[in-house]
Order: sequence, then C-alpha cells, then structure tokens
Amino acid sequence: MIARCRLIAWVAASGALALPATAIAAPAAEATSEAVRIAVVLAVLAVIPAILISMTSFVRIVIVLAMVRHAFGMPQTPPNAVLTSLALFMTAFIMAPTLTAVHESALQPFLEGRAEIADLMEAGGAPLREFMLSHTRDSDLEAIYAISNTPLPNSAEDVDLLKLTPAFMLNELRVAFTIGFVILLPFLLIDLVVASILLSLGMMMVPPATISLPIKVLMFVLIDGWSLVMEGLLGSFG
Repeated sequence: MIARCRLIAWVAASGALALPATAIAAPAAEATSEAVRIAVVLAVLAVIPAILISMTSFVRIVIVLAMVRHAFGMPQTPPNAVLTSLALFMTAFIMAPTLTAVHESALQPFLEGRAEIADLMEAGGAPLREFMLSHTRDSDLEAIYAISNTPLPNSAEDVDLLKLTPAFMLNELRVAFTIGFVILLPFLLIDLVVASILLSLGMMMVPPATISLPIKVLMFVLIDGWSLVMEGLLGSFG
C-alpha cells in the first residue's frame, strides 16, 4: 500500500514537472521561428541593391540619364545624387505593379508566419520573372543558355532565374544605348555646326564647347527635354 502511494505521488510529481516544460517549449519554438524570419528579412535587405540593379528598370533609366548629362559636355551636372534619386523614383513608378505583387504574394505571408522560406523565394521570384521575361529578347536568353552549355527550357515557367537575369541586363543595356544614341545625335550635330562656323570665321583658338554648350542647354530647355526623356523611358517599358 505504501509503495503504491509512493508510485502515485511520483507520477503526479512527474506530470507537474512536465507541464511547465511543455508550456515553455511552445513559446521557445515561436521565438526561434520569429528569429529565423528576422534573419531572412535582414538577408533580403542586404541583397536588395543587387536586386534593384539587376532585376528592375533601374539600369536602363540611369544609363540614359547619364548619357544625357554627357551629351551636354557637363559630366558633373546634374550631380550623381540627383540622377540616382530620379532613377530610383522612376524605377519605383515603373515597378509598382510588380513590387505590389511581390509584397502581397510573398513578403506579407512570410512576415505573418503563413509561408516558409522556400515559399517566399518561389512566390517572390514569380512576378520578377514575369517582368524580366516581358523585356528580354529570345536571342539574349538563347545566348546565355548557350554560354552555360544548358539546353533551352520548354516553357517560360522553367526559365532559370540566374540565367534570365543576365539576359535581361543585356537587353536593358542594348535598349539604353539605343535611346542614348538618339539623344546624343542632335547634340553632336550642334557641336559640328558650331565647330564649322568657328573654323570658317578663323576663330580656331576659341573652343567649340564654349559656344555650343549654351546653345545645347537653351535648345534642351525650349523643347522641354527632360520631360521628353522621361516620357520616352516610360514608353519603352510599355
């Protein structure tokens, strides 16, 4: 009888000790999961600059704006901070539907604990893949797959994101330089006309840029050049 009472007391004590441990285990697991989410968010924030440059419209916009600046012959005006800020805001404007889709389908469910890391990567990459595929030539994609000695995928959903990104950047560089050439050509003509006039007048000691720079700035202001450049860039993503 005494032994049975001791056994019952031992079982009760064990159960009493086990209950707090079980109660503590659940908050500990939740804290670990929250720490993992925070670590993933910090990692994503660390690679956001690379994603911004390589997977959005930023490359095309900033290159065209830089070429406009060099067309004037003023490599420091407007300053880099101004051009970069303008390129960032235009990128946010163009990429707004894609970024909204990434937020709603991937980031928000992950922050709320309704999705895992693998789901975050898959759901977040889908809108970016769709945007890049719509602005990538098949020839650029074929060139990247040929360089990597990899057979072409059967469908757009099977395109590797690591191969799609350089193909997208190649297309962005091509389009940016095409737009830049169209912008540079009128400024080049002004330089040639001014240089020819100075040469015919015998004013060989006068630098042509001294005369052509105010003319180029005046012409650009009169035709509202910055608005035309912005409209052209936005239209190129239509």
